[in-house]
Amino acid sequence: MSLHVFTSEAVSEGHPDKVADQISDAILDAALARDPEAHVAAETFVGPNFCANLGELKFAGSDSVDYEAIARGVVRDIGYDRPAEDFSWDTFEYLNKLTSQSPDIDQGVSRGSDEAQGAGDQGMMFGYAVRETPEMMPAPLVLSHRLMRRFASERKSGRVPWLRPDAKSQVSAVYDGHRVLRVADVVLSHQTEEVPIGTIRATIEEIARDELRDTGLVDEKTRFHINPTGRFVKGGPAGDSGLTGRKIIVDSYGGAAAHGGGAFSGKDPSKVDRSAAYYARYAAKNLVAAGAAERVQIEVSYAIGLAEPTSLFVEFFGTGRVREEDAARVLLEGGLFDFRPGMLVRELGLKRPSGWCYRDTSNGGHFGRRRFPWERLDKADALREALRLPPPSA
Repeated sequence: MSLHVFTSEAVSEGHPDKVADQISDAILDAALARDPEAHVAAETFVGPNFCANLGELKFAGSDSVDYEAIARGVVRDIGYDRPAEDFSWDTFEYLNKLTSQSPDIDQGVSRGSDEAQGAGDQGMMFGYAVRETPEMMPAPLVLSHRLMRRFASERKSGRVPWLRPDAKSQVSAVYDGHRVLRVADVVLSHQTEEVPIGTIRATIEEIARDELRDTGLVDEKTRFHINPTGRFVKGGPAGDSGLTGRKIIVDSYGGAAAHGGGAFSGKDPSKVDRSAAYYARYAAKNLVAAGAAERVQIEVSYAIGLAEPTSLFVEFFGTGRVREEDAARVLLEGGLFDFRPGMLVRELGLKRPSGWCYRDTSNGGHFGRRRFPWERLDKADALREALRLPPPSA
């Protein structure tokens, strides 16, 4: 592959769609805390001075949950606390339209045992891993998320008091094949108070350069585009509506890999468009760590109500050290990985999160952070043996 530029973006916790994602996942966390068998598909819609929850629920204690309090608490934590900005945690209008789960869906999922549990929906899910960053994620996406975390810290600490919650980042990296050479462009659009644009641009660029300095990828030719329109004061749900599940590329692999189209946030793990995507990432990451390939993508598909996947496809993009069909065979044999929905949920502990919660996933990407169980590398050695790969030092 010749020299090329690849770009990924990230968004802050205050982006309207991410406000919605975090509320939906906070509802899921509350449901699972009451009933680990909870079925949840919670959607959130936010706009100027407005927040609504819609979707389906089935769990013990669902009537005791204060969904409005959850929504307001999330918005408060994010930092929308000024009624004059037309979206504040204590003043927005709230509407609850959550309903009971359809029994037609439930009968295909609730089978009484993990082995027999059917998929909560049809569809295809993708897992991906690449050996270009320590996180085994695409570099432009990793750097974009890093920038959003840094600016959230600057805002919440008060070090840059005129920053407000809504923001987006974008990093364009120059590649030679699969090797990252440098960062060509950085785009940062950050909501602010009324501050001179010169101050905004100088401050944000200085912080961004500091955050990316240790990568060695930013040089004198790297271009920074800070608040390119010249003004970004009205933002968040007051400036644009937000909806759960509208940032699926930010949530996954930044466009570097395929995506099945299903959103993650607000869905309990019986929904395979979330849980099987996590498990496919788990398998892909361990294949890369085992040395099977430098770049791995796994597609798995399901039929609603059925436990066994309808297909599993492994792709190495010309970087493999073993045959792709051999890797797929090992994944499907069941000795190391079990792609049946109930079994993968049990293995990853998705009904009873420990040391993490689903709201954690809804800001900063669902992949590439070690706190999540699907980021473990505990099967790399076994995969290496099963595929007859040499040890890492060989």
